[in-house]
Amino acid sequence: MSKISIILPTFNVEKYIAKALESCINQTFKNIEIIVVDDCGSDKSINIAKEYAKKDDRIKIIHNEENLKLLRARYEGVKVANSPYIMFLDPDDYLELNACEECIKFLDEQDEVDLVFFNAIVESNVISYKKFDFNSGFYSKKEFVKKIIAKKNLYWTMWGKLIRKKLYLEAFSSLRLEKDVKINMAEDVLLYYPMLSQAQKIAYMNCNLYHYAPNNNSICNTKNEVLVKNNIQELQLVLHYLRQNYILNKYCSVLYVLIKYLLYIQIYKIKRTKLMVALLAKINILTLKILFKYKKFLKQC
Repeated sequence: MSKISIILPTFNVEKYIAKALESCINQTFKNIEIIVVDDCGSDKSINIAKEYAKKDDRIKIIHNEENLKLLRARYEGVKVANSPYIMFLDPDDYLELNACEECIKFLDEQDEVDLVFFNAIVESNVISYKKFDFNSGFYSKKEFVKKIIAKKNLYWTMWGKLIRKKLYLEAFSSLRLEKDVKINMAEDVLLYYPMLSQAQKIAYMNCNLYHYAPNNNSICNTKNEVLVKNNIQELQLVLHYLRQNYILNKYCSVLYVLIKYLLYIQIYKIKRTKLMVALLAKINILTLKILFKYKKFLKQC
């Protein structure tokens, strides 16, 4: 059985998917599974993936009956994964060739690790990094959450992590999503909160293993008025489900407050686009009460 399943939710990425797949195929650790999820795009992405699959039997392609968007497309990939651990790769990004090997070596140092964070290189005009400002190592949930809250650095993407498959499925199930719910915006944080809440042992590995290449055509960067409105609606839907899954626990509750704060900022930034000036009056500014709670908690840490 493979040890890591790399899952690529795929929708209209024909310019990039070859590089992403090659970064998986050429991993120095070979005992992996590569799952391409066809989310019903209109370009040649899946045809390209099929050509690679002919040459490498570790590549599995699954087809959604309709466009499910990122949240559910990833979930469909996880359901068919045969490995105990999963790793998400957006097909417009790519991995360092030793990414899986470094993760496996790290896992060998400790038993029963639920979640491993590693660094990402952000390849925009100026190179930057998604990383934590603390040491590599293994942490209890309480230790880890306290550190990220103190730093105000959540790194809530689904990529840049190795996740125990069981943890992911339990977190997804806990959301109790209606079947017709499809989300692209901030879908990461929707799972990030229950995953951190349910994880017991969390690790951080200070290695640059993921390359994130911002895509100007992505949903996050759209300036189309209809899509911008949809993005705001999806962010508000994420907030709704987060409220449903609120956990009354000192560290998880403050994590929840910080996530809400950052999501409101994201909504505000989207609404500031020129196309949305008319909607500025409708912005729900985060209450001072939430901000006060967060600052008060930091003083106690």
